Amino acid sequence: MSYPELAVHTFTTKSWSMSECIEGYARRGIGGISIWRETLEGEDLCSVARQVSDAGLTGVSLVRGGFFTGKTAKVRNDALEENRQAIREAELLDLPSLVLVCGATVGQSPRENYEQIRDGIGTLADEAASHGVRLLVEPLHPVYAGDRSGIPSLKVANDLCAELNHANVGIALDVYHVWWELDLAEQIDRAANHAWLDAYHICDFKPEQDHLLTDRGIMGEGCADLIGIDHMMSEAGFDGLREVEIFSSKWWARDQEEFLDEILTAYDKIYRPK
Repeated sequence: MSYPELAVHTFTTKSWSMSECIEGYARRGIGGISIWRETLEGEDLCSVARQVSDAGLTGVSLVRGGFFTGKTAKVRNDALEENRQAIREAELLDLPSLVLVCGATVGQSPRENYEQIRDGIGTLADEAASHGVRLLVEPLHPVYAGDRSGIPSLKVANDLCAELNHANVGIALDVYHVWWELDLAEQIDRAANHAWLDAYHICDFKPEQDHLLTDRGIMGEGCADLIGIDHMMSEAGFDGLREVEIFSSKWWARDQEEFLDEILTAYDKIYRPK
């Protein structure tokens, strides 16, 4: 069985090297790959790009940039330089987009964080376009609003894109972060209607988690309405790849071949029901 409509984030199989990710995904007929910068440590980026292409994988995104907030101008400017480096890396890897986890600084108000994020993305949008890299804002669950992302919902991400009004800025939607939103269908339609809906990450939200960051569920293990959200995406006209992005310290400690097999089994049950 092949999965041309599916991509996997390399951080999902965290204990695999870059080559193991490429080979492991391609061997199962998975169509695409999103590459985390952590997986690239020590790698020649041009060589990685060739490996991805030779394996028949579609490169989706580089993950991640962002973290634009900070209490001093130096901190914020350093963040811009780090994002410029990420943009150059995405270009070398022939990846069309850079996912942004936008950042939040403890001690700053939500408004301060939001405005620093807005200004940071606004500064980089033209530069990223000149490198052929689209910037994708990823809204995060509000539990991360204190120190990880001042963009705590799809509505706020849409508002940010509207305020920026830049053709090179879009949105990466992750079901883990947005499943709870009461107006989710409306906000998905809004993003799609403005051509902001670029990426679609799947996993599941477990009501009882051992760790706030590294205990995400395989699809079907949690409470997110994955089928309903998938219908919302389809009805909005999204035709990109579904991207598996699962942080799981439990599974990272086990055989990654087995982990990937479990993911595909769950994927078949939910997205390919008989």
